[in-house]
Amino acid sequence: MSKDDNKAKSGAVLVVGGGIAGIQSSLDLAESGFKVYLLEETPAIGGTMAQLDKTFPTNDCAMCVISPKLVGAGRHLNIDLITNSELMGVGGEAGNFKVQVKKMPRYVDADKCTGCGACTLICPVVNIIQPVEEPYIRLSDEDLQKVMPVLDKYSGQKGNLMPILQQINQIFNYLPPDVLRYVSINLNVGLSEIYNIATFYNSFSLTPRGRHTIKICMGTTCYVKGGERLLDKVKDEFGIENGETSEDMRFTIESVACLGCCGLAPAIMIDDEVYGKVKVSNMMKILSKYI
Repeated sequence: MSKDDNKAKSGAVLVVGGGIAGIQSSLDLAESGFKVYLLEETPAIGGTMAQLDKTFPTNDCAMCVISPKLVGAGRHLNIDLITNSELMGVGGEAGNFKVQVKKMPRYVDADKCTGCGACTLICPVVNIIQPVEEPYIRLSDEDLQKVMPVLDKYSGQKGNLMPILQQINQIFNYLPPDVLRYVSINLNVGLSEIYNIATFYNSFSLTPRGRHTIKICMGTTCYVKGGERLLDKVKDEFGIENGETSEDMRFTIESVACLGCCGLAPAIMIDDEVYGKVKVSNMMKILSKYI
């Protein structure tokens, strides 16, 4: 082999880190015709962004942004995902690098994995759900009258946890801790699983909420046209921060990514009613209808 052959440039690229930046770089390089190896030390790509709810400064849904990129990287013919692996060393020169990669064992043949979850039944490491400390939770008669019809309605149905939580959240306007413990025991579902759902969705709240919810759009159009000033006006008027409830339990304020009415920017929603082209000067006039 000649000296020139040893220095032949490689058409492959190693991208270290499977976060949003690494994924986008891999997609751009792959589309340019390079063979890309995306190296990630955790079992899956996505990084921190996959764990976020919203993105700054537009409050767009983080998963809505990153999900298409995750699918694209996983399906692209020019991208090989090397997960659960660590870069140990780099040698060579520009265009002809050699790397050492340490790949952690999965104890599962990834080529044969169908995602059925059967391996968890024989996994040597078992996560045991701890029982609720109190063997029985006694609710007040008033709370029982509200909760029992919901439990009876969905009793025995598959996947009944979500609709039960939705009904309870609607009845109490939040998810009371004692009620969640009661549901946990009644359904024989771990309390941690219930809290995983309750803390994931924005529609659920673990703290008491006001009788009326003021949602102020902070999408790009509304933000540019004064959405932030509307939020500041309400915060100053009631002396509370975003996501908090006024002392009289009348209003809860929260910013949202989009109300789907950019032509009416800046827009707000109070309960189920949308108000468009709202000005700071008439914000309190609108709220006076609910006082």
